[in-house]
Amino acid sequence: MHIQAKVESHRLTVPTRGDAHVIDLTGEVTRVLGGGTIRDGIVTVFVIGSTAGITTTEYEPGLAEHDLAAFFERIAPRGATYRHEQTWHDDNGHSHVRASLLGPGLTIPFSSGRMTLGTWQQIVLIDFDTRARTREVVVQVVGV
Repeated sequence: MHIQAKVESHRLTVPTRGDAHVIDLTGEVTRVLGGGTIRDGIVTVFVIGSTAGITTTEYEPGLAEHDLAAFFERIAPRGATYRHEQTWHDDNGHSHVRASLLGPGLTIPFSSGRMTLGTWQQIVLIDFDTRARTREVVVQVVGV
């Protein structure tokens, strides 16, 4: 018996504040999975753009509103010199560096329509840009 995998693609529009704003996408991705026909497979969550990233973490105020921003500020400080800013005469070199470290997406397995996330593990978008943005997130579901 040959089983053919299916692909379902969706786009989410996510308003952000920028400046390491962390947004929990878990509910939206769960909604996408629940509305689709694929029950087992993988779901990829990918943010379009070079100043935001996607990861998993425990989404709670201490981490989401302080700890992650403080960590990225230590790694790629806003006030440091970035040649990107000299090239484009803008102020978001640190945003590009931070997003490059985090990465634009991740893939999560799911079974019987449920993602295999841990109890305290949520899917988050972090927008590192220096201004509010409207981000486009691609959610692509592959499986049977």
